[in-house]
Amino acid sequence: MEPPQPDAPNASFYQPSVLLLMGIPGMGRSHHRLISIPFCLLYFVALLGNCLILFIIGRTASLHEPMYYFLSMLALMDLGLVLCTLPTTLGIFWFDVRAIGFDACLTQMYFIHAVSILESSVLLAMAFDRFVAISCPLRYKAILTKPTIVKIGLAMLARAAVSLLPIPFLLRRLTYCSKNSLSHSFCLHPDIMKLACKDDISINILYGLIVILSTVGIDSLLIALSYFLIIRTVLKVGPKGKCLKALNTCVSHICAALIFFIPMIGLSIIHRFGEDVDPLVKAMVAYVYLIVPPALNPIIYSIKSKQIRKALWKLLLWKAVPL
Repeated sequence: MEPPQPDAPNASFYQPSVLLLMGIPGMGRSHHRLISIPFCLLYFVALLGNCLILFIIGRTASLHEPMYYFLSMLALMDLGLVLCTLPTTLGIFWFDVRAIGFDACLTQMYFIHAVSILESSVLLAMAFDRFVAISCPLRYKAILTKPTIVKIGLAMLARAAVSLLPIPFLLRRLTYCSKNSLSHSFCLHPDIMKLACKDDISINILYGLIVILSTVGIDSLLIALSYFLIIRTVLKVGPKGKCLKALNTCVSHICAALIFFIPMIGLSIIHRFGEDVDPLVKAMVAYVYLIVPPALNPIIYSIKSKQIRKALWKLLLWKAVPL
């Protein structure tokens, strides 16, 4: 049965019961199964790597420090992003299951955006952690106590939850057309609101812009400011060797921030201004934004953090010893 057309003069309010997700544009079912191999590998690395990070930090007493508590938060956010997108992405690639209920789509959208904002907040907290560690090393543990870290975590959670709470309701008020195909294999706010054909979506656009500027926008600027202050502090230390040693502790965080913020900001710009952008480019940027950082972050921190690397080797050697 054809859904009512809201463009007609007497059209009634209409919301689709089901939306259709999109895999990689231009690829059929057989191609999707083939391309699922690297995606499965990325998901596996993300799940295993972040679970290992959490396990290692949890069982290694020497890693119970502020820097590693924030790293645990980052690993949790990466796991959240993976679990938000994995079911629908692999459902399309493996079984060609494209349909998703409207309410389920809004729920997935809410959690994807909420976890993204949380990850942005954690990266800001990690930048603050590095700034305090380098500029006030003697007061580092006195400033970033466990109660303080818990309060920071709760504040980040509240900010993400509250800032995104109106978005599902703003989408539910819209009247939608018969077209119900999305651009990605998961639900995103800009993608859903563009399916509306009768109501004015300017409120959704404005609120979405306010949210991203007040969260990701501010976070990225504060991270840049933190590193400006860190570099200024380091240059006052004196010898070049000490400068490089101090900055070396920030390399992992800089890499994590870049691989997260660049594709996220790029996708946001494409959704708002890239009407003529190739659908394949749009899809690939979304995959890079939501799948690549969770897979790369554990690798980056395992390579650059001597303490994580040492604890990982201990774990592997302990497992290798026969009982």
